[in-house]
Amino acid sequence: MNPSPPAASPSPHGTGAGRSRSAWIWFVVILIGATTVDLVSKDLAFARIAPAPVQIERAEVIEAQKAGRPLGTLLPRHDPVVVVPRTLEFTLVLNKGAVFGLGAGGRWFFVAATVAAIGFGMWMFLRWTGPRDHLAHAAIALVLAGGLGNLYDRIVFACVRDFLHPLPGLTYPFGISTPWSGREVWPYVSNIADLFLLIGVAGIMLFLLQQPQPSDDLPDAPPPNDLGV
Repeated sequence: MNPSPPAASPSPHGTGAGRSRSAWIWFVVILIGATTVDLVSKDLAFARIAPAPVQIERAEVIEAQKAGRPLGTLLPRHDPVVVVPRTLEFTLVLNKGAVFGLGAGGRWFFVAATVAAIGFGMWMFLRWTGPRDHLAHAAIALVLAGGLGNLYDRIVFACVRDFLHPLPGLTYPFGISTPWSGREVWPYVSNIADLFLLIGVAGIMLFLLQQPQPSDDLPDAPPPNDLGV
């Protein structure tokens, strides 16, 4: 009589999170909350940082891009708001590129890439995580919130509204410079959505590092019987 085959090992993530009501609630609350924080922060920044509220018109942004004019010409002159000296300033910037102004141009490419990334993030939540993987759910929600916040800007304003400038004016010592930032350590102006993207990616990486690694050990072969079989 042949022994019954061993039961399949359970998935390290358990049942898919898509079937868990509590996982959905946790995920959706963080997603909506983070997206709202990003959009409200942008509205407040463009209403209060400059001497007068700044209204961004999509048609003007598209016209400036077609004419090759810097989008900064659509903003009034204003002094940065110093939040913490040499640590954080608020200043208004219109970004036509990706995160931190990288890859300027190609607005519709970034729209398509963001939509694809959001779809992949939803797949990760539904199929890749279990009901109790709260860290992964929060991290994925933050990544999606960052993508949605900037996607909203690209569709509505044809650019992304930025206002956060960490480490303003801080330069590398000894005259060191880099190809991506020159002598300044952090020349990029970003927004809350970019911050959520970074935190979310870090959370996903931490979640992956916490997962048990599959064992490559094979089961030992049974000892031969007296007949040498």
